[in-house]
Formats: sequence, structure tokens, C-alpha cells
Amino acid sequence: MEKVMVDLILDSTHDGMIVIDINSQVILLNNSASKMIGISKKDAIGKHIYECIPDSRLPEILSTRAIEINQEFVLKNGRKIITTRIPVVNESGMLLGAFAVFKDITEVVDLAEEITNLKEIQTMLEAIIQSSDEAITVVDENGNGILINRAYTRITGLEKDQVIGKPANADISEGESMHMQVLKTRRPVRGARMKVGPHDKDVIVNVAPVIVDGKLKGSVGVIHDVSEISQLTSELNRARHIIRSLEAKYTFDDIIGSSEEMEIAIEQAKLGAKTPATVLLRGESGTGKELFAHAIHNESIRKYNKFVRVNCAAISESLLESELFGYEEGAFSGAKRGGKRGIFEEANNGSIFLDEIGELSLNTQAKLLRVLQEREIRRVGGTKSIPIDVRIIAATNVNLEKRIGNGTFREDLYYRINKIPIHIPSLRMRKQDIKQLAEHLLVKINQDYGRTVEGLTEEAIHYLYGYDWPGNVRELENVLGRAVIFMNYQERLIDIKHIQPLQNLKEKAHVRQSLPETDIKDVPLSDLVEKYEAKVISDVLTLNGGNKTAAAKSLGISLRSLYYKLEKYNIAN
Repeated sequence: MEKVMVDLILDSTHDGMIVIDINSQVILLNNSASKMIGISKKDAIGKHIYECIPDSRLPEILSTRAIEINQEFVLKNGRKIITTRIPVVNESGMLLGAFAVFKDITEVVDLAEEITNLKEIQTMLEAIIQSSDEAITVVDENGNGILINRAYTRITGLEKDQVIGKPANADISEGESMHMQVLKTRRPVRGARMKVGPHDKDVIVNVAPVIVDGKLKGSVGVIHDVSEISQLTSELNRARHIIRSLEAKYTFDDIIGSSEEMEIAIEQAKLGAKTPATVLLRGESGTGKELFAHAIHNESIRKYNKFVRVNCAAISESLLESELFGYEEGAFSGAKRGGKRGIFEEANNGSIFLDEIGELSLNTQAKLLRVLQEREIRRVGGTKSIPIDVRIIAATNVNLEKRIGNGTFREDLYYRINKIPIHIPSLRMRKQDIKQLAEHLLVKINQDYGRTVEGLTEEAIHYLYGYDWPGNVRELENVLGRAVIFMNYQERLIDIKHIQPLQNLKEKAHVRQSLPETDIKDVPLSDLVEKYEAKVISDVLTLNGGNKTAAAKSLGISLRSLYYKLEKYNIAN
């Protein structure tokens, strides 16, 4: 009965206990020890301790009679224990055996390691947050600040004691707390503008909820200094300008239009880009011929070489030849020492875009024909032929066939440049593209004017559909640009009221009807001219909705001159 009581007591404890005799054989093993070492009592009793615990130190305790307290030990099954080993000695000092008492600390050690890892992760996350150039603020589920970084203090001017533990709106000087909105809706907020800190810093805020296991734990916000964004945007635009000055700016992705006419032109251009043949782009002014030229170059195998644009109408005849072909030293008075490479040499292995090729003189046409036929040029004043490999992309908005007929354009050059003719449709032929074009152009206009206009109302789109667009896409961009200028900053959509009245130039320059004889008989010409001028100014002012700046621009005079004439003719203003 006494042994049964002892066994019950030993088996009820959570500590493991194992006892060996002087021969190192197991004579007692409680339930906890059996579970820890993974051996049943019946398999362990009477066995040598090494068969149960191969690395046991109990035999050493028999030899040394030393007591070992709270020693760490790892069982063969991987369990970590902390054990105390004690020799069993009777009153007369005789050694009877040894026993060990041990606790399983596997879970405790794992938990300690996990806590250590969590602390390391927390330290790492805080280090990352503090080293970030982005201003970061974190609040708990109640909207009280729990963390900010140094960038936050730099941008807002607020220290930790002014934010930590304070309501989320403590840092806001103008606007609503996006933290509180996110905590309420559980939805992220992006691009919210507000003013923060003692200096009313203008910022843009992105805030997102922090949700763990489906529970809202708070929200984290990232603050961007608007002035820094403006500076970065300016630097980016400068970089783009530099890049675009060294290569073709546009690709076919920049050509907007889904109309059948435009898709045909784009498809032809893409096919032309894959060949070395000369391409002739035909279309009215403002349809995007230069855009096509850039895209063709960037789609060709020459895209990594130079792309040079030449406006044949903008360079005088006396300069054009030397600009295109270069010149030798002493070729003419003022020629640069050592001579100068021409555009064809500069663009060797690349592409040259000859815009308004129909404006070339017959003399320059003959030299261009030689380049196309012989693939070589000769500098002005030189005798040596220089081989070149240049892909020519030409463009014109005039009728070359008519010019051939009146002798101002060479027929042989026409056939050389007209190998791949591509007709770019006018805007009035693809009015269904206006909405898509307008949205694309607004992106550029917003960048140029620092605005955030999002689009046009349906009424405004239908109004634009009703116009014939003699100036094509270029005119559309100008119309949208003027509309944006006259919009209030809080307005986001262009409406009809923002668009200046559209009227074709031919309608504006309508033929003056004959004046009654009584109005012109014995009236000096100067008086008649002034009377007509006053009428025109009054009409243009009305067409522009009374906007004097737009009226002056439409008339081609300065605003000061317009005010003078309004006063002179006593026109109500």
C-alpha cells in the first residue's frame, strides 16, 4: 500500500524523475519522465540507463558522488530539459544509487527564442522606418499616435512629444484626419492634400489600415512634401528634356487614336519602320507628322543612333546647304577653321527627318537626290565625297504633284522619297478620337501648368465634335490649354463655359458685304477703316466671351493695344 502511494505521488508531479541502482540499472521511472524520454516504464525498468538515455550522466554521479544542479541537457528526441542529479547515500554513507529530477523546457526555450526574434524584428523595423526618407506616422485603433520617424519631424516640424499619445488630428493645421477616416472605413486613402505642422506645410498623404487576423490594429500614413514632389518633377522634366534632345522622343505608344484611318496609318508606319526605304509622311499641319517620324525611327534598327530633325522651311536657302552637308575651311567668308560636319554626317547610321520637304529649292533638291542615289555627300567647298548611311523620313503638307506640274519640285526626287507614302488623317476625319486625344493631352497640359484637371464633361466633348479643326491636333491642344488657364483651381472637369468660342478661320474672315451707298459716299477712307476696325474688335470680343486677353491674342495685337482701341472707339468693356 505504501509503494502504491509513493508511485501515485511520483506520477502526479510534472517533473520527470528517474532512479538507478549502483549498477546503473533503472529502478524507478515516473510518468512525466516516461513521456519526456519516450520510453514506457515496463521497457525502461531493469534496463541500463544508457539504453534509455544514451548520454546520461547518472553513471558519473555514481563514480563521483557529486551533485549537479540545474544542468541543461538535450534528449535524443530533441527535447530540452534542465536537470538536477543527486547520488543516493544511506545514513552509514553507503552508495545505493543515483536519481535525476528534470523539467521539460523545450517550449520555454522556443518561446524565449521567439520573443528574441520578435524583438530583433521590431528593432529592425524601427531602424528601417527611422532611416526612411518618407515621412511615416502610425496610430493605434483608437486614433492615438504611437510612432513617427525622423523624416516626419523634418517635414512637419513636430517632435515625438507633440504626436505620440495624441489624437491623430493633432498634427493637422488644415484639413481632415485621414487616419480617422481609414479607421472608420477600413479603406486606404491616397493622394489627400492637407496642411500639417506649425508652418502649415503643404503635403500629400497616403494612409492604409493595419489589419491583423481580421482585427483593426491601427493605420499607417506616408506623408509627401509637395514642394519636394515639385522639385523632383522639375528634375525629372529636365532629365527628360536632356534625353529627348539626344534621341527621338516618341514611340507608337504615344500616337493616340483608334479610328480606322489612324490605325491604317500606324500599321503602314510600323511596316515602313522595318525597312530601310525612305518614308514620305503626308498630311495637314498639326496632324502629327513629326510624331510619326520619331516613332518610325524608334521602331527601326537605327533606334540607338541619332535622330535629327530639319525644318526645311525654317532655314534660309543660303544656310540650308551648309547645314545639311557641312563645309570645308575657307569655303566662304566666316567659315569655321577646320570646316564643319553637316547634319548628314552627324546623323550617320541614324535617321534624318526632313520636315516640309516641299519648301526645298531646286538646287538643294538636286543635292538631296545625289545623297539618295549615291549614298554620299560632298561638303560645301569640298571635292571629296563622304559615304553616309542615313535613313530619310520626309514630310510635307503641300501637294507635291501640283508642284511637280508647275516645275518647283523635281519629279525624280519625288519618286525617290515617295517609296512608302503614309497619309496621316486630319482630325476632322477622325473625330471619334477627340475624347481620347483630349484626355492624353490633358496629362501634358497639367504638367506644364501645374494643374490637376481630370477630363471633360460630355457636353464639352460634343461641342468639340461639332468643330472642323483646321489646325488639327495642335489646335486641339491649344484650345484645351486655354480652357485650363481660365478654370478655377478647384474645378476638375472642362466644361463648355471654359472653352473659347470655336469658329473656323474661313468663317472669321467672312467676305464683307457691300455697304449702303449712304454709308460710304463722301466718307474719308480713314473713317471707313476705323469704323470697320471697331466692328471687327467688337465682334471678336463677343466671340471670346468678353475675355480681352483671348480677344487680343485672336486679333494678333497686344493687350495694351486692345485697351487703347476699346477706349478710342468707345466700345463697352
